[in-house]
Amino acid sequence: MRAVHPGPASGPSVRATLPLGVPPAWAVLERRLFDALDEAWRAFAARYCAPDGRLIYHGPAADRDGADDFYEAFFNWPTLYQLGGADDLLEAAKHHWEGVTAQLTELGYLVDEFERGYDWFHQGESLLLFYGICAADPRDELFRERARRFADLYLPGSANYDAAHDIIRAPHNGAGGPRYGLQWEWASYHTDLVSMRPYGLPLRDLPGIAEWKDLADPNNAARMGAAMSERIGRGDVAVNLAATSLAVNAWLYDGDDRYRDWALRYIGAWQRRAQANDGILPDNVGPSGVVGELHGGRWYGGNYGWQWPHGLYSVGAAAVIAAVNAHLLTGDEAALDIGRDPLETVYGRAIEAGVTETEMSISDRWLAELGDEAGKPTMLVPNRHDDRGWFDFQPPQLGLPVWLWHASLGHQDIERIDRLRAASGYDWATVRPFRNKEEAGHEAPWLEFLRGANPGFPETMLSTALGQVQRRMALIEADDADLSAVHVHHWQRLNPVLTEALLQLVTGTPQVLYNGGLLPARLAYFDADRHRPGLPGDVAALVDAVRPGGVRVELANLSLAHTRRVVVQAGAFGEHRIDRATVTRAGDEDYPGDPRSYTSPPITETEQDVTVGGPRLLVELPPGRRIRLDLHTTARVRTPSHQHI
Repeated sequence: MRAVHPGPASGPSVRATLPLGVPPAWAVLERRLFDALDEAWRAFAARYCAPDGRLIYHGPAADRDGADDFYEAFFNWPTLYQLGGADDLLEAAKHHWEGVTAQLTELGYLVDEFERGYDWFHQGESLLLFYGICAADPRDELFRERARRFADLYLPGSANYDAAHDIIRAPHNGAGGPRYGLQWEWASYHTDLVSMRPYGLPLRDLPGIAEWKDLADPNNAARMGAAMSERIGRGDVAVNLAATSLAVNAWLYDGDDRYRDWALRYIGAWQRRAQANDGILPDNVGPSGVVGELHGGRWYGGNYGWQWPHGLYSVGAAAVIAAVNAHLLTGDEAALDIGRDPLETVYGRAIEAGVTETEMSISDRWLAELGDEAGKPTMLVPNRHDDRGWFDFQPPQLGLPVWLWHASLGHQDIERIDRLRAASGYDWATVRPFRNKEEAGHEAPWLEFLRGANPGFPETMLSTALGQVQRRMALIEADDADLSAVHVHHWQRLNPVLTEALLQLVTGTPQVLYNGGLLPARLAYFDADRHRPGLPGDVAALVDAVRPGGVRVELANLSLAHTRRVVVQAGAFGEHRIDRATVTRAGDEDYPGDPRSYTSPPITETEQDVTVGGPRLLVELPPGRRIRLDLHTTARVRTPSHQHI
């Protein structure tokens, strides 16, 4: 068991002396965004939630793809609290988790507060709210008990895990154990499933079923459904790697080795399979532990795998989530290889073409993300593979390589991003006003800012975020739907909370990986006077440089009368050490000067090194003062843990 770390207010302190002068536009916009989000989440809750926290809905859900959507409506609320959102936002997030959990239990989706049995592409989405609550308030014993109980569902000796073959026994799994087959979901797979048509046939080797139109025959549709249940509905699949976040989340409470050991064991088993498959991560393992056992020896064909439906979008996300988890557990850069391998597999098979000129299964996100440049030739990588080879070419999803870079800051992960930049036919500096399901996609302009090539990014990104909040609020105001019978995606499409801009600018961290990632932020903050996570009121933060061995951040107190004290921590889980801080201070000028003068005296800046020698630095910010901190850090000198306030 891990020893309890000292509180966040411990350690050395510095005092800001630089006058704010003309408040930086980024700081004003950042504080405005915090205020707007506080209004927005309250409006959402008032419109869509019952007094007990559940969503106003009288179901049942139209299809099985639904349990995750109830939680997704609140997925980033605890993150906003950790960044500095309203004091009562954490309790609101817990309240809605409890209400939705009761609601889903009544609908039959949950057993003992956890998913009865579904795939980890969706389970990962539904758990983001839970992981966020655990990180924001590790003192809550009820959520700590849940974290351990949920993780125990997958440890050796559980119904879900076959320790003899190091596999999770079925693609659909959970509190009810392995849930074999898909008959209860797709007993017949037919052409009326219009939303699935872009992904093609789930299995492509059934006699007499060669094209989508062949599924119009009821006999063919029944045969496809039966084969899917038998072959796609059994054995282990790569997207189950996202289950390791459950174990790591439990481990972060008290360092119980059982959770660490299982996560590394399971990830290691998949890495060995990739190594035996010419470096390509397979997507399926049969009940006997053999890759391709249910698919005629093919390494592709599993549920949410390389062939169907999403390919890289699902396999790559699970692999990078597992890679970040393994790195968090070990600090070993080589642990990231399980996430690197799928990316290099497809990057090495790239073509150049325009999005508008290329047939792809998911195009709407790229049309929004690239805007008027969607027609320009750019790097497209294959997302899927079947018997004919690689296909479904799309632009690289930048969140995946960016998370590998964020974890390691190593040369090969930096070089990979440089290669993607060089091969892109669109302007990486442009910030476009869109919001997709993951609330991600603005990685390119952020990376350009960090390398000094996009100086206006903070103001543009924050303004864009404010515009998106305003649009969501307008959509809520105009919403006249019957809430008792809406589609289960309705609420997540209207969730007005945005954290991507704040994570990037305040903490130097990309948006969380949406299908079940944890959030090891580069920097974390604590309000030293209110004894809670996040920036104090009136305080804005801007991370403008990230490098191996350091990060630079500016803090500004916009208050006219109140001193604020904020603790800056290296690593959300306290795992890094701040060796020293180069602090920018004001010179000896007599600010604010003589009142008879029309202007304040000029300000000169000096630098001073302050020895820190620990994970935290206390910063005192008098009213109207700012400070720049160049933090010189050593990575991973402490065991990561949820930080108690």
